[in-house]
Amino acid sequence: MGALAEGIDQEMFLDPEIRNWVLFPITVIMVLVGVFRHQITILMTGDPPKPEIKDIRQGKALMRGQLLAQNNSYIPAAAFAERKRYLCQAYEEGTYLKNKANKDQGPANLMTDPKNMEVMMDGMKKQMMGIIPQTLIMGWIQFFFSGFILIKLPFPLGLRFKQMLQSGIMTPNMDVRWVSSLSWYFINLFGLRGVFSLLLGGENSADGIRDMTAMGTMGAMGQQPGQPQDFNKQFLGMKDNLSIIYHEWDLANIEQRVLVKYGKQNRLFKSSAAK
Repeated sequence: MGALAEGIDQEMFLDPEIRNWVLFPITVIMVLVGVFRHQITILMTGDPPKPEIKDIRQGKALMRGQLLAQNNSYIPAAAFAERKRYLCQAYEEGTYLKNKANKDQGPANLMTDPKNMEVMMDGMKKQMMGIIPQTLIMGWIQFFFSGFILIKLPFPLGLRFKQMLQSGIMTPNMDVRWVSSLSWYFINLFGLRGVFSLLLGGENSADGIRDMTAMGTMGAMGQQPGQPQDFNKQFLGMKDNLSIIYHEWDLANIEQRVLVKYGKQNRLFKSSAAK
């Protein structure tokens, strides 16, 4: 690999063998590892457990309150008041709870329910199957291909992309468009989702970033993976939300508003007065 520098302009010549023995192998191996990870995850986790009717009933009841809160202006005041009264009373009494007798004791312990334990173990397996292969690939690239420049992007970029595209190479004067081997790994890690969707379908386990992102989102919401939801607490919160809603029906006095909009109200009053 040689380099010719002349002021700011910079021209570099890459050996074609780098493309054949570094660039393509990294991409192909990452695709194969993703497919292998998807198949192993299917074999290890198996089919997800089917939810019970009572669990579905709890979720549907909570969704009814959310829909009523969001769309309250589409129904008359009497209909909204009746629905609000019924749902608030049901939430208060725990009508839709799976275990109504134990509503004040919070969610059940995970260790006492075999289904919850199975869900937790499946989540841990998926997490490990996402972390271990990516760690091994990153170590393999750093050991064998550390310091390689693989490709030049065909479009200009700002200096803020330099650290992202040239990881592992301490060259402050190099053009930002050149991509190092470690940065090519990260580009493939985030960019192969479309390839995995074509090969394995939309719901696949080949993309480790997707599972990590989902786990991070659950952690930000204060919920750990596999942790059961406290529906009694959510029902009481939805009851409070419904209680403070100010209802205003969108179709109130719709006849007068339509007449005013099309300029027919004065004409209507004149004809009524003449009779």
